[in-house]
Amino acid sequence: MRLAVIADIHGNLPALEAVLEDLCDYRPDAVLNLGDHLSGPLNAAATADLLMSLNHFNIRGNHDRQLIDRSFEAMGLSDRAAHSQLKSHHFAWLEKLPPTLEWEPGIFLCHGTPATDLEYLVEEIEPAGLRLAKPEYVREKLANTQASLILCGHSHIPRTVTSPSALIVNPGSAGLQAYEDTSPWLHYVETGSPHARYALLERRNGRWKVEHRALPYDWHAAAKTAELNGRPDWAHAIATGYALRSEAVNRSICQPRP
Repeated sequence: MRLAVIADIHGNLPALEAVLEDLCDYRPDAVLNLGDHLSGPLNAAATADLLMSLNHFNIRGNHDRQLIDRSFEAMGLSDRAAHSQLKSHHFAWLEKLPPTLEWEPGIFLCHGTPATDLEYLVEEIEPAGLRLAKPEYVREKLANTQASLILCGHSHIPRTVTSPSALIVNPGSAGLQAYEDTSPWLHYVETGSPHARYALLERRNGRWKVEHRALPYDWHAAAKTAELNGRPDWAHAIATGYALRSEAVNRSICQPRP
């Protein structure tokens, strides 16, 4: 079995198109998309239209949920930017997406952790910043999950992590390679390059081979879109893979998560 895993597109249409083009060479049995499809100052409606036309298995991320369960006034800047582009059929599609999915026995999809879309599964946030989670933290988050393969997103960082009971794969972000957040403490997420990310998994003799892919695309065009839409922080993150620090611009890329 061969699977492609995508997460955190954030309305970056050219990045998604690069991933889909790359998939033509690999012909996976299924494409699993872990959420945060649209939020951001890019191409939310066009991204939604493309995703809705594909035979992928999609779940809902925290920003997808916030687009349908918050008032416009209560949304952060990134959600507001996407919301302003979307039509009723886009919201109807988001509403139908499940928060998690057991795609087949032993394979579990979540955006953050199995219990919530607002926490990282394999990272912890401390006053000093974000770091790889301790094994006991991961075990606690998976205490009620029996799957042997856990696919998660949310942190935008490509990772393959083992726990005593499961292999955990975060494919990284297809569309946004850096951001700043302030919850529960200020931290920065950075991959260090602007490439679109996703993961390929292949099961052989009951074991999973994981390949993290980093793809070139026209990130300068995507960054220009963000700049024209008033988000220099997004433009910098998309073009470089690094976040602008708060002292450089007083606006966070992803609004603080509640």
